[in-house]
Amino acid sequence: MTLPRIEIDLGKVEHNARTLVARLAQSGINVLGVTKSVLGSPDIASALLYSGVCGLGDSRIDNIERMRSASIQAEMMLIRTPMLSQVDRVVKHADVSFNTELEVIAALSSAAQTLNVMHGIVLMVELGDLREGVMPEDLLKTVEAVLGLPNIKFRGIGTNLACHSGVSPGAANMAALSGLADSIDLKFGPITDIISGGNSANIDWALSGADTGRINHLRLGEAILFGRETLHRQEISGLHQDAITLIAEVIEAKTKPSLPWGDIAQNAFGEMNQVLDNGESARVILAIGRQDTDPEGMRPPEGFRILGASSDHLVLDAVDRRVSVGDEIPFQINYSAFLRAMTSPFVGSRHIASCGEFVDLA
Repeated sequence: MTLPRIEIDLGKVEHNARTLVARLAQSGINVLGVTKSVLGSPDIASALLYSGVCGLGDSRIDNIERMRSASIQAEMMLIRTPMLSQVDRVVKHADVSFNTELEVIAALSSAAQTLNVMHGIVLMVELGDLREGVMPEDLLKTVEAVLGLPNIKFRGIGTNLACHSGVSPGAANMAALSGLADSIDLKFGPITDIISGGNSANIDWALSGADTGRINHLRLGEAILFGRETLHRQEISGLHQDAITLIAEVIEAKTKPSLPWGDIAQNAFGEMNQVLDNGESARVILAIGRQDTDPEGMRPPEGFRILGASSDHLVLDAVDRRVSVGDEIPFQINYSAFLRAMTSPFVGSRHIASCGEFVDLA
C-alpha cells in the first residue's frame, strides 16, 4: 500500500458540499465546486456534482482536461486568467473563464471562432485584495469591449478577496460588487448572469443572515474539503473537519538526547533551531518531508509532537507512545499541507468509498 498517502473520505466531502449548497441556497447563492487542490480528480468532481454544486471550477486547464477525459458532465470554469499560450485549450475544454485582460479575451475570441464555439467570460474586479481584477472605474468600458468580440458571451463579474492581502469579504465590498452589476445592467441591459462574490473566505458573511444583494455565486474548495471558513480557520457548524488524512511510515524509532551536540549553524533551510534540553526522549523519524508537504500544516495524533522536518524526514517526539519501524502514523492536515501533498509525485492518494472500502483515487 502506497506510503506516504492522502486518504479522502468521500462521504464526508459529499456531506460538507451538500450542507453548504443547501445553506447558501437560502440566500440565493449557488456553489461552484473547486477542484484545483485535488488535481481535477473525477471521483471528487463526481461527489461534488452529486451534492448539488452548480458546476466545477479549476485554476489549471490540465485539471479541466482530466475531468473532460473522464466524461464528467458539468459546466466547467477556469477560475484563473488564461495564459495566452493556452487559449486554444481553454476554449476547447472550459465553458467559461475568469478574465482581467482584454488582450487575452481577444485571443480567446479568435480561438473560439476557429473552433466555432461560444466561450463565456466572467470579468474579475479589483476590490482591494490586490491580486487580480479590473479596476472598478474601468469596468464599463471593459464590458463594452467584451460585448463587441465574436464568439464571446459576457456572463458576469466576480471578485477575489482574502487570498493575497487578507482583505475580508463583508457588507461594504459585497455591496460594491452588487452595485457594479447594477451599473452594467443599467447601461447594457440585463446581461449580468453571474455575480461571483468570492471563495471560502465569504462563508461567515454569506451565512450571517446579512443582505447578500445580487451575489449569487461562490467558489468553494477549502470549506468543503476541510469544513472551515478561511479567514480565521474556524469550524463551520455541522461540517466534518476530518475528511482528509495524511499517513506516513516510521523508518526509525530510537531513544536519543533532546539536545544536538557539536558546533551549531543553519540547518538545510537556513534556519537556526531553538531546542530545549528535555533529557532523553523517544524520537521517531517518518519518511515524509518538506518536498512532500508543509510540515507546519500537520497535526499529529495525541502523544506525538513534531520536532522538525528536513526535505525528506519528519522528526517526532513520541511523548507517551510506543512506536515501531513500519508503523503508520495518521495526521490531520490543513489546506497548505494538503495542496503540497497532492502535487507531490511521492505522495499517493485514495478515497474511502461510501461502502467503507478503500479505492485508488482516480
